[in-house]
This record gives sequence, C-alpha cells and structure tokens, in this order.
Amino acid sequence: MRQLKYHEKKLLRKVDLYSWKNEDNLHVAKIMRKYHLQNREDYTSYRRIVGMVTKLSNKIKTLKPDDSFRIAMTDQLLTKLRDLGIIDTDKSLEKADNLTVSAICRRRLPVIMVRLKMAETLQAAVTWIEQGQVRVGPNVCTDPAFLVTRSMEDYVCWVDQSKIKRTIQKYNDKLDDFDLL
Repeated sequence: MRQLKYHEKKLLRKVDLYSWKNEDNLHVAKIMRKYHLQNREDYTSYRRIVGMVTKLSNKIKTLKPDDSFRIAMTDQLLTKLRDLGIIDTDKSLEKADNLTVSAICRRRLPVIMVRLKMAETLQAAVTWIEQGQVRVGPNVCTDPAFLVTRSMEDYVCWVDQSKIKRTIQKYNDKLDDFDLL
C-alpha cells in the first residue's frame, strides 16, 4: 500500500476503522488490543463458545435440582471448564453462566508466556511463537491462538535450538558446551 499524503492522513485521524454500526465494537477492540488478538474471527469464535456454554448451563438449570442427569452434566461441564483453566472452581453452575471471552483469552499461549515470565509483552510473545521459538510439550507451536490447558501449562518451554533459550542459559551460567554441537 502506498504512503498516505498529508491531507489524507489528516482526514483519517478522526476515523475509527474498527467501528461498525450496531455492534459493541469498542468493547471488541478493547479486548483485541488487551490480549493482542490478530483476527476478529478469533474473538467471534470465542464469543460463540461462551454463548454455547451459557446456553448449555441455562438448559441444565431448567432441569430439577435433584435430577441425576442434571448433577452428572453439571459436574461434567464444570470439570471440563476447570481443566481448561477457564473457571477457577467447579462448585457452582453460576461460574459457567458468567463466563466471558476474556476468560478464554487468558488461556491463549502468549498470555500464558507473559504470566510465566517468558516474555515481557504480549507482542514479543506473539512474535516468538510465530517464529517457532516455543513448544508446548513435544510439539512446536506456531499459532498464537493456541489455548493452553491447565495441565499443559507446565510444559510450555523454549525449543531446544532456540537462540533465546541459549541466551538465557548463558546468562545463568548453565550453558552446556555439548548443546552447541
């Protein structure tokens, strides 16, 4: 794309290209900026997941409280959400009913990297993930939209041939000369 001329820049200063009519676009832009979402489709898919979970929890609430099917489905839903790390406790169905898109965004790989102090900012974490510097378990992950479960959070680490890993080991005086070969 060509560089904009002065008068074009001046006209576009007051234009918000993210706003569409009849949508909660300011909230969407805020979430996309906060969690460094690159595609609006990621946000819409997360919102769709939240809608499905709240719809399911509302359907479960319509059943009788002492119904064995309701108890089993409530326990299954809350356990699955807790294992994903989206909710903290699996005690009440209200947690699933009050689920937000931000809760799902907090389980993305760049956010987990910032929380584990592997990166200072989300932008740096996203670039390192896209470069293939990070692995989750044995698999190299190049997708910043990768959702890390609670059990896989311990296995987020640098790739063995990563320059960043080598620099960290060199700084901590733990660099092994055998690995350089």
